[in-house]
Amino acid sequence: MKRHLRWIPAMVATALLAGCSLPSFNKNSEVTTTETTSKSSESTIIPSMQIDDQYYRTLLPYKESASRGLIVSNIYSRYDIQEAETGLMRLSLNQFPTDKYYFQEGQYLDAKTMKSWLSRSNVDKLGLNPSNKGMNPEESATKAPIYVAHVIEQNYLTKTGDKKVKLGGISIGLAMNSVYYYQKEAYGATYEEAIPQAQLLENGKKIAQKMVKRLRSMDGLGNVPITVGLYKQLSHKDIVPGTYFATATAGEGSSSLQKWETVDEEYVRFPTDSTDDKYSETNDNFNTFKDDIDTYFTNNTNVIGRGFFKDGKIQRLSIEIPVKFNGTGEMIGFVQYVSSAVSSQFKKDLQVEISITSSNKPEALVVKDSGEAEPYVHIYND
Repeated sequence: MKRHLRWIPAMVATALLAGCSLPSFNKNSEVTTTETTSKSSESTIIPSMQIDDQYYRTLLPYKESASRGLIVSNIYSRYDIQEAETGLMRLSLNQFPTDKYYFQEGQYLDAKTMKSWLSRSNVDKLGLNPSNKGMNPEESATKAPIYVAHVIEQNYLTKTGDKKVKLGGISIGLAMNSVYYYQKEAYGATYEEAIPQAQLLENGKKIAQKMVKRLRSMDGLGNVPITVGLYKQLSHKDIVPGTYFATATAGEGSSSLQKWETVDEEYVRFPTDSTDDKYSETNDNFNTFKDDIDTYFTNNTNVIGRGFFKDGKIQRLSIEIPVKFNGTGEMIGFVQYVSSAVSSQFKKDLQVEISITSSNKPEALVVKDSGEAEPYVHIYND
């Protein structure tokens, strides 16, 4: 069994870099100048290391978002917080490939602007959400729900060829509510109203178009491509994240979003009661794997799986196994058994990631990459 950490998730790597000063890197790292506005610039470092071609390199020193912290209060769950950001990066790959562009958190929409734009239009004249003036709570829920809960901004920079880096494009994610929550009276019961998909799409497109026109008027954003994605935030009760469902791009200098495209992505919880054929094989394999775990371990284990589907096909299966261990030997034996079960129960071309925890503390990580027969295992040390 191999005992080493195979990789570090991109968002974790990003977090580790946040707030650092300009460091001293190895000779393969490149020192450049970043054009921050039309009249100023600053020195930055482009790290030589890249995790793989699906992840962007970030410039150092790392710049935090101008609206840092708002996403935690505006989006329901940690699953949606992560997916709204990483999903937008996936969409951005089509417009801003990782071999030519570098990632930077959004620097143009600050917290004040964001709060203003997320307001209702009768509360703030710049509000992008519909007015509910004169409506009672129930009417607001059906006729004028809050559509956009949050806006994710990502900046993509590119080298100009003369040891300078400049903004090459911007991506915007509109995190939209699929459920509107309201109260009929102060401190009363909370009710919910589902927002139909067609209604989300129609209003999302309109709001996105307004945003692009506003962005074009900002200093530095007049000519760069702007990619927009519409993200569907699920109910706060869900333990799987939502996904982006539509995207469009305004080309260089254009204020119009052209050719909206459907994004076919979905997260599914396993085991699932769905009878849809596209889930059946994964569900059968997952249930067999879960039965193996239950047979091995007499303690009650709550095995939960989350499958990521793209264009109707599963791409990745993440599994969480919380177990109470009574000793290190017991834990190591269990990890070995899980590693063997992964190889025998899941097809070779499926990426499987298993997190084993005890008392809310990570104990081990088992990763089987797509195309690999054997998994990699990392056992955490206290």
